Amino acid sequence: MGAAGAGEVDVQPTARFSVLGPVRAWLGDELLSTGSPQQRALLAALLLRDGRTATASELIDAIWGEESPSQALAAIRTYASRLRKVLPPGVLVSESGGYAVRAAEGALDLAEAETLWTVAERARAQGDLCQARALVNKALSLWDGEPLANVPGPYADAQRTRLEEWRLQLVEARLDMDLEQGCHAESVSELTALTAAHPLRERLRELLMLALYRSGRQAEALAVYADTRRLLADELGVDPRPGLQELQQRILQADPALAEPSAPAAEPSAGVIRPAQLPATVQDFTGRVSFVKELSDILSTAEGRVMAVSALAGIGGVGKTTLAVHVAHAARPHFPDGQLYVDLQGAGPRAAEPETVLGAFLRALGTADPDIPDTLEERAALFRSVLDGRRVLVLLDNARDAAQVRPLLPGTEGCAALVTSRTRMVDLAGAHLVDLDVMSPDEALQLFTKIVGEERVASEREAALDVVAACGFLPLAIRIAASRLAARRTWTVSTLAAKLADERRRLDELQAGDLAVEATFELGYGQLEPAQARAFRLLGLADGPDISLTAAAAMLDLPPEDAEDLLESLVDTSLLESAAPGRYRYHDLVRLYARACAERDELPPSEREAALSRLLDFYLASAARVYAIERPGDRTVDHLAVAEGSGLDFPDESRALDWLHSEAACILACVQQSLSAPEMRRSVDLLLASKSLSESGASSLRYEAATRAAREAAEAADDAYAAGRARVTLTQVLYGGGHLEDAAQEAERAAELGRVSGDPWTRSNALNELGIISNLLNRYADGERYLRSAIEAYRADGNRPGAASALCNLSRNLDSTGRTSGAIDLVREAIATYDELGLTFRLANAQYALGIALGHDGRYAEALEQLTGALGMFQEHRQRLWEGTTHYRIAEVHLDARRATQAAQHAEQALAIGCIGGDWMRANVLTVLGKALDSLGQADRARACWREALSLHESAGSVEAAQVRVLLRPVSAA
Repeated sequence: MGAAGAGEVDVQPTARFSVLGPVRAWLGDELLSTGSPQQRALLAALLLRDGRTATASELIDAIWGEESPSQALAAIRTYASRLRKVLPPGVLVSESGGYAVRAAEGALDLAEAETLWTVAERARAQGDLCQARALVNKALSLWDGEPLANVPGPYADAQRTRLEEWRLQLVEARLDMDLEQGCHAESVSELTALTAAHPLRERLRELLMLALYRSGRQAEALAVYADTRRLLADELGVDPRPGLQELQQRILQADPALAEPSAPAAEPSAGVIRPAQLPATVQDFTGRVSFVKELSDILSTAEGRVMAVSALAGIGGVGKTTLAVHVAHAARPHFPDGQLYVDLQGAGPRAAEPETVLGAFLRALGTADPDIPDTLEERAALFRSVLDGRRVLVLLDNARDAAQVRPLLPGTEGCAALVTSRTRMVDLAGAHLVDLDVMSPDEALQLFTKIVGEERVASEREAALDVVAACGFLPLAIRIAASRLAARRTWTVSTLAAKLADERRRLDELQAGDLAVEATFELGYGQLEPAQARAFRLLGLADGPDISLTAAAAMLDLPPEDAEDLLESLVDTSLLESAAPGRYRYHDLVRLYARACAERDELPPSEREAALSRLLDFYLASAARVYAIERPGDRTVDHLAVAEGSGLDFPDESRALDWLHSEAACILACVQQSLSAPEMRRSVDLLLASKSLSESGASSLRYEAATRAAREAAEAADDAYAAGRARVTLTQVLYGGGHLEDAAQEAERAAELGRVSGDPWTRSNALNELGIISNLLNRYADGERYLRSAIEAYRADGNRPGAASALCNLSRNLDSTGRTSGAIDLVREAIATYDELGLTFRLANAQYALGIALGHDGRYAEALEQLTGALGMFQEHRQRLWEGTTHYRIAEVHLDARRATQAAQHAEQALAIGCIGGDWMRANVLTVLGKALDSLGQADRARACWREALSLHESAGSVEAAQVRVLLRPVSAA
């Protein structure tokens, strides 16, 4: 190959080395031969000296110790010669009768790990736990098995021990950061495995106790201490170290701590008028600590720098003026030449003119009337000239827009301007923008208490929380409500809470004297253009916590681009909030006001109904597409109502699931809002299409509430078709939560409704659910009968995937009654169907069933292969509860195969994630975990697990309680 041409750089690959695993060397991407074990021992000894020279005698001691061969020196020379031929020139050098490796910086994996740890410690010291944790994980990822694997010699043995100890220290540090970040439940599984592997390492035990305690497992945490004390006494004859003993005492005492500058006044300038126009600050100013600090920091550094401008935006009544005045008063020492204030009346019909305001400011600063020019530009220029060299704070309250504000800014260093507005001043160059939100619940309660009085609130704290929640934590609303109560000594806090509970009357109740929440909102609404006002009214009708741009576009019957322009303009007025890019929401009281406007101004009323119907159609069409992508071949989508509007298209399953889970709360709110004829059937079908929200775990409770509401509405309307589907859905929810008897009753009623209404989807799915539940209740004869009927019903409907699903469930029945060979054959038949149809998602359920059957047949390796495959697919499809359940089944197999550490680790993962079956399944997992821990010698913690399992089984009336009682029997004396 010729030399590099003119202008080209001939980049030579550098040598890289690893010792955190096998001792290896690379040149670029090429793995080099490092020779015999002794030759690798020589290379390792040189690499670990960090470029320092090792003498021949030191290397002989490192490789052979006191039993070195007679030809050791010759061997050292031979190994060095061979390595020199493999490595690039200049890497292995001879000097001073010894050898050294001169590698490039960062070429050794150990050096890279040490650098990462150093940077991680610095990040942690600065409070950046996320960065520190990521760096430690990156360092740990450099380990590739045992350090210096298969390298002989006393030096390698000592370094292996050192490097393994350091790795454990890194693991402990990362786990410590996990707990600091609240990842206690997720950490228990790893800590359980680590304590089994390193039983005498007390720091790991301490972390495990803390993780268990923070996960609500206090009994197990204390049991870990008991196991540790016994182990240390038996093995070493010592007590646990003081830190572990102290943690035990703090757990016993339920220590709450286990759960998680003023500037000097400046001298005023002499010989000038110093205006002091700030309004009085309110006596009961409450909270807003972070905002006060943020704004105060900006204002306190105005001296000696470019003029500071802070623009404070927020909805009417959120307390912008109150906060700004409070901060301005606190900042007065920094502005000894005065403070100017003006209400710009930007929310009203006639905003203040800048030239008028400038005239008033100039007079306040000592300018005589004849010297004040006529035009806006001349007044602004004079204003800036008068302020030159002074330190003045200008508070511009209630601004309309940036155009109104710009001429009023001082423009010189040492001065500052604080602006409040309902409009975000994004076009005010150089301004520090602050969006003021409502108060926190604690702040809101403090404000309410300051006005009403501690004595009246203390005895009715819950009612007071209801009041401030009904006020949407909006300061103006809280102040009005509290003032009304303070003026009425015969009212209790509960009386006020009851008055505010009625949403239709709430805005009327929030009036006191010349203060009224509705009037505040009316000012902003009155300034909207017709298209903005229509969007404001209609979007307020949706019950979800927020709304996406695409859903809003469907509701408004507009292209997304036009809808976005309207929504963003509403955000700029602070009547709408931007919850996140592409998502919007109302403050609770603003939503009530928008709905009142819709009832008053949106004529005819059918416009409101049509908007909500378009929203339902959008969610149904989109959710149906998600379902079809996630579960290809599933016939459920063929049985759904056809939405009139178009939904979203998704490029892949990941994007589809992202959309479904991000819209979960809005979808379920739409379901409950639409449970009236003629939308009822479409609403119930939206539940069917959103089934993954229940199985994912994150939205299970909200999904259950929507399902119960759908069942009650369908029954009240005497709609057998909708009621049957709702009951099937509720059956699946109840079964997933472990309420098996209730689920069985729902499924029986659903099967009958399916027959009456002639709905094949309801009948076949109800029979399938009855079979599953009968199996779990040990009613195997009933289960087999239901499942064979389900197979017939599915096949009559041409639903091959449904029939295959019932075959998998029937296989569980055969397996449980000792017919394991037949069970395996049935699952393989189902798998053949799924393979033929290309249904990968369904294949996960089949692999799950096959793995259980193979495990019971003693074919552990095959069982784990199937269950691990199912686990991967459940993870890919974000089926968190099925993921947890599969970890439980894997734990069972490991336990049967006498691999207690792996069994405990997977059982802990099942507990951290959650399982299908609720508390009943949790009790089963705890039973398996206890057995694994008992095998590992952790008897106290095992019994703590069994006691909790027994309590859960007894509460549910489960037959498994008897089996756990046997485990808890005292061990009889020998």
